[in-house]
Amino acid sequence: MKSPLKSPLRSLLVWILLAWSALCIAPMAQAAGPSAVASADRATWPQALNTPAAFDRASRAEILAFAHELAASETLDEAALLARLKLKQIDRASLDKIRARFWQRLSANYRLASRSCTPREAFCAAADDAAALRRLAEAFDAAPDRSYAAWRADAARFHRIYLDETLRLAALFPRVSSEIDTYSAAELDGNELRDRQFLLSFDDGPTAAGGNTDRLLATLRQAGLEATFFVVGESLQRRLGAAPARPTDLYAGMCVASHGWEHQSHARWPQWQDSVIRSDALVRTAAGSAYVPLFRPPYGQRRADSGPFFAQQGLRVALWSIDSQDWNAKVSAMEVQGRLLSLMLLWRHGTILFHDVHDKARIALPGLLQQTRGAGLHWLDCKDYPGRG
Repeated sequence: MKSPLKSPLRSLLVWILLAWSALCIAPMAQAAGPSAVASADRATWPQALNTPAAFDRASRAEILAFAHELAASETLDEAALLARLKLKQIDRASLDKIRARFWQRLSANYRLASRSCTPREAFCAAADDAAALRRLAEAFDAAPDRSYAAWRADAARFHRIYLDETLRLAALFPRVSSEIDTYSAAELDGNELRDRQFLLSFDDGPTAAGGNTDRLLATLRQAGLEATFFVVGESLQRRLGAAPARPTDLYAGMCVASHGWEHQSHARWPQWQDSVIRSDALVRTAAGSAYVPLFRPPYGQRRADSGPFFAQQGLRVALWSIDSQDWNAKVSAMEVQGRLLSLMLLWRHGTILFHDVHDKARIALPGLLQQTRGAGLHWLDCKDYPGRG
């Protein structure tokens, strides 16, 4: 049967539908990832990080380098910032809120890192509050001496790109939700941890038997580390049907929580509640004592009004504060390692996001542990995390 619509009108309707679809999915595309990903060359730092004082010295340096870029970004007008972040609009209230929060966290971290300062030590100028740190940061445009020159040049590049990653998320929030901010104190994001505490977390598994998940778990156990695995329900179901080992054996000594039945953003998905309920029920049954009542929304995207639903289910939303970007083809395993070390020095605590369906974490973690051995870091047992019960 021929359409009663004439060709020009039909073409117009098709164009309108395509345009409307593009508008609907645009926020998801914007949230898919930054155009450039920050990776650091840690070989440019001239000293080992094998003592708490050495970690603190490098931490002060990274804080000053990031704060310098943050202060410079605040001099841009909106047009320049839109062009830099490759966005068409900015949520100014969200952006201002995140910038203010960054200054407070940087100031607190700088004070913590300065407790080990000795006379004439590098990066030890006093800054008792955020305003004083801002003044130090604005003037921090060159290395204090030649030994730090290569690091300072690399750090300027790294922190500018990393700052753009975070400001982009802030500029989109809450229209596109993400880990950049929480909706309430019930949501966890890693900032509730103490200084030098880090929690490992892995998304999107499990893989088929003998795959990346199994190899990663062997690496973690060999290193004596515990982690939280946020599993996808349909992947876990396939694993249950194909492998003789139960999740209680696979994840022994670890923690297991839900990442949804399938990996879809909740933002425009009518079945998101069913996905949460169904996946949590499977994980709770299959994981046994390894189960923890946490839920990590895919892409960190959840609805602003979802808090009462999660509370009713007895779940807490668990986000992250340090993104390894290990899923991203733009960064290698060694670049993941360098990126993580710089961000750990900058933020000094937090939940680290990895993905066990990719192999970069298994490659990067041993080197990261070697570089920070003796630095006084504490890799948190997942069973001690606030969301355990």
